[in-house]
Amino acid sequence: MEPYLRQQFDLLLQEATGNYVERIVHRCGGPDIALARLTADPESEGVWVSEFVDVFFEEHLLDTTSGACFVLDALERRTVPADPGGPVAEVLARLARAAFADLLVRQSSQLIQRTMAFQP
Repeated sequence: MEPYLRQQFDLLLQEATGNYVERIVHRCGGPDIALARLTADPESEGVWVSEFVDVFFEEHLLDTTSGACFVLDALERRTVPADPGGPVAEVLARLARAAFADLLVRQSSQLIQRTMAFQP
């Protein structure tokens, strides 16, 4: 991936992580509960990572085949869950969302833990 594209992806990921953490901490009533739910099940009440990723992809114009390829190019070394197959555009979209959601969960968990470590 070209350095300027990598920088753009990193900025998108940073924005997604910050927004996601803010929402789940608020919905869950604090960082402790948010971290526990995020770690136990990223699709649990108040966390809903897939829903967030779907909206984030739509808002940032990543919900196209080109957008999916951009995300997958940035995450080329990550593994993704098995996919049932289908039209290439749909498979790419599902794979991009799955890879991004997995990274978002990890980044969000780290951000919540850092925030909790430095709170008085």
